[in-house]
Amino acid sequence: MPLRLIFMGTPDFAVPTLLALVGHGHEIAAVYTRAAKPAGRGMKLQPTPVEEHAARLGLPVLTPTTLKTPEALQLFRAHLADAAVVVAYGMILPQTILDAPPLGCFNLHGSLLPRWRGAAPINRAIMAGDAESGVMVMKMDAGLDTGDVAMAERVAISDAMTAGDLRDALAPLGADLMVRAMGALERGKLQLSRQSDIGVTYAAKIDKLEARIDWNRPAREVLRHIHGLSPFPGPWCEMPIGDEPSRVKILRCEFAAGKGAPGELLDEQLVVACGDGAIRIVELQRAGKALMKAEDFLRGTPLKPPAWLA
Repeated sequence: MPLRLIFMGTPDFAVPTLLALVGHGHEIAAVYTRAAKPAGRGMKLQPTPVEEHAARLGLPVLTPTTLKTPEALQLFRAHLADAAVVVAYGMILPQTILDAPPLGCFNLHGSLLPRWRGAAPINRAIMAGDAESGVMVMKMDAGLDTGDVAMAERVAISDAMTAGDLRDALAPLGADLMVRAMGALERGKLQLSRQSDIGVTYAAKIDKLEARIDWNRPAREVLRHIHGLSPFPGPWCEMPIGDEPSRVKILRCEFAAGKGAPGELLDEQLVVACGDGAIRIVELQRAGKALMKAEDFLRGTPLKPPAWLA
């Protein structure tokens, strides 16, 4: 028999898993997501991607501000779910909630645990220069991504891959993985393995103070830093545009030939010197403007040496 599930998720990354579970016949008793927030020029309340899709499917949606009250626990139990599926929900589940479903709570995590436990595994894997990442289904416990793992899928990380690219690659893989895991759980065949104590790292939440590009670092570190923070929060530098420096987000780049002082513009094609080597800017975004290819940017804002990016 299909499982009766509570689904808990918030961003686009979680949507494929919700749709896959519904598509494979599991009953979604309730969808938990974060509350709508003001967004856009009119600052209208914008529901999360998960809420938007749940509403289209006619699923009941809850947006509690806490799960730590007796009332929240009572409501959670009242769904009479067999298990809960959690994908980038954004709220810590207390032990009482974890213990409520008889079969447990299962998280889809965007890393190869125990590497990159925590809030920003996709970003941190790219920023650290990792050669691969992946998704894992984990039975949740009270620790920070310390639960036993059931299944995994791996993805190679190329130097051309941004955090957005990796997220988009992992989301459908994760959806398929969770469907397989819930199928095995339904049959009583889901096998869990304890995480290794070797290779534990933590993916701290991205701080906006990390977003400024440091041209003194080697080209590969600069490239991975840029791609690891693209598209959000968006790595940035200051460019000499007009009479004073302007903040510009650099969202995609590639390795280039050349050398010079860190931050020095080496040609008219946006090749910039790093502490060792150079990168060419491929996509960028000025404040209040749309994302642009480098060639389109240069048509309206030609930059020529000598110039420096800071």
